[in-house]
Amino acid sequence: MKRAIFPGTFDPFTIGHYSIVQRGLSLFDEIIIGIGVNPAKKTLFSIEKRVQIIQQAFENDLRVKIQSYDSLTVDFALLVNAGFVLRGLRSVGDFEYERTIADTNRKLTGVETVILFTESEYSFISSTVARDLISYGKDISSFLPPNVTL
Repeated sequence: MKRAIFPGTFDPFTIGHYSIVQRGLSLFDEIIIGIGVNPAKKTLFSIEKRVQIIQQAFENDLRVKIQSYDSLTVDFALLVNAGFVLRGLRSVGDFEYERTIADTNRKLTGVETVILFTESEYSFISSTVARDLISYGKDISSFLPPNVTL
């Protein structure tokens, strides 16, 4: 079985994240969406709410699991027996950072990183932008996956 993790803070989980997972399912038998706990990041939504949001998006797909973790991402991958880390890139600016982490993970553990480029219609959407819009009372329903409400 080819298993991958899709790690992130997902505060909130956007349609761009959803698209990467959907496309990743053509490559992997199972994807575990790993919600990283990072005390240095100030989040808008609790872990429980983020899990609920992602569960709404994938309620009918048994190939997608959701789990939080409080460790290095590559250690989480090993813990859940995933040989791959799935990542999405929105811009060239994301590439160097992701490459450095991917090279480190592969060197330390052999876990490979698979990168999918975000579809152009979602490339401007980020969790940061979504949080900012929420803080000003804007409707972000078009930034969210189908069947997801906040």
